Amino acid sequence: MEELYKDLLKEIPKDNIYINEKMSKHTSLKIGGPADFFIKIKALEELKYILKISKERNILITIIGNGTNLLVKDNGIRGMVLQLKLDEIKIDDTIIEAGSGALLSKVSKTAYENSLSGLEFASGIPGTIGGAITMNAGAYGGEFKDIVISTTYIDNNLNINTINNIQHKFEYRSSIFKNNKFIILSTKLQLCKKEKEIIKNKMEENSKKRKSSQPMNYPNAGSIFKRGKEFITAELIDKCGLKGYNIGDAYVSEKHAGFIINKGEATAKDMICLIEYIKQVVYEKYRVKIETEIKIIGE
Repeated sequence: MEELYKDLLKEIPKDNIYINEKMSKHTSLKIGGPADFFIKIKALEELKYILKISKERNILITIIGNGTNLLVKDNGIRGMVLQLKLDEIKIDDTIIEAGSGALLSKVSKTAYENSLSGLEFASGIPGTIGGAITMNAGAYGGEFKDIVISTTYIDNNLNINTINNIQHKFEYRSSIFKNNKFIILSTKLQLCKKEKEIIKNKMEENSKKRKSSQPMNYPNAGSIFKRGKEFITAELIDKCGLKGYNIGDAYVSEKHAGFIINKGEATAKDMICLIEYIKQVVYEKYRVKIETEIKIIGE
């Protein structure tokens, strides 16, 4: 680890390298054991350098954004966790190009300030562009598949490629990036001109809906489960009488049955046990298998 640290210092500022860093500091659930190395990446050349080192030394790499759709297990993550801070935002007429580390709230605000509509649905999603593309994030009738023009990424051989909308293979909460090791660098989004007042009203309307229906006063990772094709998962969980059910400090939200909240000292083990219990109860009552939407990583 000492040798690796010395190598990292050749290209990465010391202040951006953390050793044995608790992942609970970097996830919205406030849960997660230590990462061997946690590194904030602020430039493409830094990313290339680390990927080169990881390949030469056969070191595991984990990429995260804002940690909002993530559950890290209690023993943490081996190797290097890279948090992408590539967050530049550019505008060309009705097209926004955003770095993968740009927060959705900031990109949405930039769109509004430039009278560009199409991102209102994403204004309250607490993630990054990279995560949103990977998961085809959506809310209130909108999804990223509806506005993506192209995405630029770096592959396993350090080649930089760009794909169009169709090549993303967007599906419900999924894309080509979900199950491979390509790293998103930036995305171009096609928006349209609209009066700022109309955009603002829509964003405020979505914000009110979110505040009234979601447990925003507790650490959470958004919707834990995917919607079914013929059912709304949160409704089934509610009908099973599971609102308020807990294992340790992990609770099914009283406000929205699709959310599991951390009421203080919940562990990843608590969360995972509760997730599995919910799956079991729903299956026993309705004979349907529900799937998790959040990503569970680590040891």
